[in-house]
Amino acid sequence: MRKGSWPYLAYKDAKQTYQTIHLWTQIAGKIKVAKLPWINHSWHTTLFVTPFGLTTNNIPDRDKHFQINFDFLQHRLQIITSKNEEKVFDLKSLSVASCYKYTLETLSNFGIDCQINPIACELVDPIPFYLDDAHDSYNPEHAYKWHQALLKINDVLTKFRAKFTGKSSPVHFFWGSFDLAVSRFSGKEAPLHPGGIPNLPDWVTQEAYSHEVFSCGFWPGDASVPFAAFYSYIYPEPENYNTSSVKPDTAYYDKNLREYLLPYINVQKSDNPSQILLDFLNSTYEVAANLSKWDREKLEYKQLK
Repeated sequence: MRKGSWPYLAYKDAKQTYQTIHLWTQIAGKIKVAKLPWINHSWHTTLFVTPFGLTTNNIPDRDKHFQINFDFLQHRLQIITSKNEEKVFDLKSLSVASCYKYTLETLSNFGIDCQINPIACELVDPIPFYLDDAHDSYNPEHAYKWHQALLKINDVLTKFRAKFTGKSSPVHFFWGSFDLAVSRFSGKEAPLHPGGIPNLPDWVTQEAYSHEVFSCGFWPGDASVPFAAFYSYIYPEPENYNTSSVKPDTAYYDKNLREYLLPYINVQKSDNPSQILLDFLNSTYEVAANLSKWDREKLEYKQLK
């Protein structure tokens, strides 16, 4: 990878590694669900990009605090506490079942009581974590490249977020859908979301979409979209959004997902990946906000338009 360039990502080669990491992050995320007070739109549950991988950030437990880190540079799972306790596991030899077992055992040994639902969210017919030895693939190169891409994308999403004065989410990693995302809100209430996401209570989805929202982000691919891609959508979707002209020309509207998609490879191969991605984010947002009649004068920094 050239200095300053974006890494090449191939879902078909890396999908087993992605699937394993996805389930590992669900375990860490569910621990946050168990330990933290509810914050609107499930923001308390998310992970965050670090220079070395992903982290839960600080989680309190009575008289101590702890944190779970996925390190994709040294390829290890680290659990640390404010009492100078630490346990490290090698990612290259970790199945989902062993990740579940070792993580909860380590927390228990540190005096932290934690019980989680062992069924993965947003997946159809998932194997319970404690039985899942099928997902045990970890290719360090694939994990490293994906993390390097997350760092680049995190920077661009942060710049996009900075232009908005209205309510906006952090740039954060959703372990259910396995995507890095940021959201903007108009401030107006939205119609009740129908829910229906596998292994996710409808009330969670309905609370997440309680207000008009424009969301955008990145995921490395899945069975329905077998390539790394950027996405953007608005809820509720206004009339004519799906036929609007957006930038760049390689972006398109996916009728099944009801989202605009931009293949990662078109960004990665461009002369200025950051600018191409910003063009996509700004273009799809502007179409969405205009069609939905958002008060853009109040919601955006005038000097940064």
